[in-house]
Amino acid sequence: MDRRLLVLALGMFALGTDSFVVAGVLPEIARDFKVSIGAAGQMTTIYAVTIAILAPVIAAVAAHIQRNRLLLAGLSLFVIANLATALAPNFEVALATRALAGLGAAMFAPTATGAAASIVPADKRGFALSVVATGMTVSTALGAPIGTLIGGLADWHWTMVFVSALAAVSGIGVSISLSHIPMLPPVSLGKRLAPLADARIGLALATTFLFFSAAFTIYTYFAVVFSKAIGGSAPVLAGLLVVWGVAGTVSNLFAGRLIDAIGSRKVLITMLALVFVNFMLLQWTSLGLWTAIPAILLWGACGWGSTVPQQHRIVGIAPQIAPIVLGLNNSAVFFGTTAAGIIGATAIDAVGAGNLGYVAAALVAAALIVSELADRRIAAHRNIASNITSPTTPVSLRMVEDAKA
Repeated sequence: MDRRLLVLALGMFALGTDSFVVAGVLPEIARDFKVSIGAAGQMTTIYAVTIAILAPVIAAVAAHIQRNRLLLAGLSLFVIANLATALAPNFEVALATRALAGLGAAMFAPTATGAAASIVPADKRGFALSVVATGMTVSTALGAPIGTLIGGLADWHWTMVFVSALAAVSGIGVSISLSHIPMLPPVSLGKRLAPLADARIGLALATTFLFFSAAFTIYTYFAVVFSKAIGGSAPVLAGLLVVWGVAGTVSNLFAGRLIDAIGSRKVLITMLALVFVNFMLLQWTSLGLWTAIPAILLWGACGWGSTVPQQHRIVGIAPQIAPIVLGLNNSAVFFGTTAAGIIGATAIDAVGAGNLGYVAAALVAAALIVSELADRRIAAHRNIASNITSPTTPVSLRMVEDAKA
């Protein structure tokens, strides 16, 4: 394997850790800045919304900039921003630094994906993209729990230093091993957004948005939702995050085989249905450690596992522009994460943290409905295409016979 891919994967690992680790230290952040849990959760929201909005924009407008320079600029800003978060004198400054970290991530993430595709032969691109994407996935199983443990044993400021250190190591790797990266043909912002006009893609992306809004309504406030099971123990919290992340990582590895066996629709609907039931029972399963573990295991497996059939379905709609539609799907993930922080904060004030499972379940139910609407559109389009290409209708046969006569 090309070791340069590991450098890019480490950068994605740092970005992913920054996305997920705040949930593990949220109570400490709230106490330190003397704000509510809901307000502290907006540190995740502002990071996610910055990435969601700016990643496709930067990918388009910065297409002429040398790839290694853009990677290093993004990582440098990311490192500085996270160190600034650790040193922030008040909550308002901390929020501003989270936006800057999101800007750095938005510069790095699409550039790293494009770089991975351009530094390897064409027949190795799929593997290269999966290696880089794995950095983000593994951050849920390792990066966030380690950062949470650091925050519990020391304090949350050192968690942000840990994230900065990860990105700094990746930056050193980029400067040493990725001095020249071939430039891919630029794609304008208009072309990147054009697939949204297709109702099939729009509904599929809406499914992603709704589901990740649900999943991260719980994850963003993980330490609060499972507070009784955690019992104030940082190692227990870190362990539960490991369970969640490992379940998702393993599920991702096996979801592809399930899709090959029974199709993406059945896999996706089954996983969404299981998460719906799981969230409906969360008010009871979150009360004790031994009921929380299987609930978190199922949520992690089906939550992250659902991304594979969703990506499979989206690429199947428009295989000729797969990188573009997958980029839109990533933006839908981050928009969902953004909405989750706001929904969760509002719900905690309105109905209490103990009832967040019902709110999340309602969002999953909406995702199920929209997913089925997307599949109906996909099936209808497939039938129309099949009828157009079929040469065996009675009318066409008569036309052939008339022509021969």
